[in-house]
Amino acid sequence: MENSTEVTEFILVGLTNGPKLLIPLFLIFSFIYLVTLTGNLGMMVLILLDSHLHSPMYFFLSNLSLVDFGYSTAVTPKVMAGLLIGDEVISYNACVIQFFFFVAFITVESFLLALMTYDRYVAVCKPLHYTSTMTTSVCVCLVMGCHICGFLNASIHTGNIFRLTFCRANVVDHFFCDAPPLLALSCSDNYINEMVMFFVVGFNNLFSVLVILISYLFIFITILRMRSSEGRQKAFSTCTSHLTTVSIFYRSGTFMYLQPSTSHSMDTDKVASVFYTMVIPMLNPVVYSLRNKEVKSAFKKAMGKAKSSIGFIF
Repeated sequence: MENSTEVTEFILVGLTNGPKLLIPLFLIFSFIYLVTLTGNLGMMVLILLDSHLHSPMYFFLSNLSLVDFGYSTAVTPKVMAGLLIGDEVISYNACVIQFFFFVAFITVESFLLALMTYDRYVAVCKPLHYTSTMTTSVCVCLVMGCHICGFLNASIHTGNIFRLTFCRANVVDHFFCDAPPLLALSCSDNYINEMVMFFVVGFNNLFSVLVILISYLFIFITILRMRSSEGRQKAFSTCTSHLTTVSIFYRSGTFMYLQPSTSHSMDTDKVASVFYTMVIPMLNPVVYSLRNKEVKSAFKKAMGKAKSSIGFIF
């Protein structure tokens, strides 16, 4: 009976036990989070204010920025608090909430990247039908579908894991509430839960990856068939930013989840998780702002207007 006492809070081990690394890591993650907030919220505002960016591609990009902001915020502030003041305790309910929103937003991002690939496919392969295919109502419905699927997926995984019994062991060997370390703490039989997680995650990832691979296959075939080198360059330039984002997202995800458990340690998982949960949300707006002429032009216009307004006030 003593062993069946359920826990009411978890202790997150965090990234490191070395006291000399706490402040440097806090400063690094503070900078990353500040760039993430500024980049993603700035991208959303820029797209909203500039009429030249009111197109399906930038509508999807604004939603991608919202999702990046969401799952970074679900994880990073708690990590920073742990590094700065040693707050390693997270309540059971807070752990549930953190896990739910992280899974929801990361799933929405996966579907959004597949949706953005389909948008690039229509733009490159069927340019004459683009405006009639990617209408405002269609784009809104597709984005809503991504969010519904993401939050439904999070509900399945959250119910799947937190219906388990967590006994006296409450030390999570990670810096946030993720599925593998939580399953390792449970004193219930995890076989069915692991199978459910495997099939649901496998289906979502397989669907997204297939959409991306098939779309880019047709895109590259279409580009190679173009007679004009200028046309090929223009068509390819519309895809480079998105292709870079997809590459970064799925490479890090593959490194984290598709390696055999015997080939890497928990410390390696933590390093990969830092990249997955904190660095990628920072990189996405940077990639799109540096590799996209329209975004850079809109940013220059916004800065010019801001300078003019400040000069007028003073």
